[in-house]
Amino acid sequence: MKKVIHSDKAPGAVGPYSQAILMGNLVFTSGQVAIDPDVGKLIEGGIQEQTRQVMTNLSAVLEAAGTDFTRIVKATVFLDDINDFAEFNEVYSEYFPSNPPARSAFQVAALPLGAVVEIEMIATVE
Repeated sequence: MKKVIHSDKAPGAVGPYSQAILMGNLVFTSGQVAIDPDVGKLIEGGIQEQTRQVMTNLSAVLEAAGTDFTRIVKATVFLDDINDFAEFNEVYSEYFPSNPPARSAFQVAALPLGAVVEIEMIATVE
């Protein structure tokens, strides 16, 4: 049975979607950009600052679903500039010190609100 996941510690949806969906033992997050949930606006800063905020937002959503980064099986990363890939990886790797999930990364033409990075994830839940 499909269950909508919501966390007040992550930005609310800015459109007709849920922060995440739990289906069976899998959680599918929507893409997160670097919105500060306390003010509802994109944070200032470059790829590293925005990546940290995105990961903070995703952590809150995963926690609401009863899981965390250790149970991520797949991540999809959208970058507005593929030249940021190395700097992105520096921050991203902090969250996956061992056994990182499968991942795809793409450069896209634009991201919501002028963000430089967006990430969506799939995780397991026990």
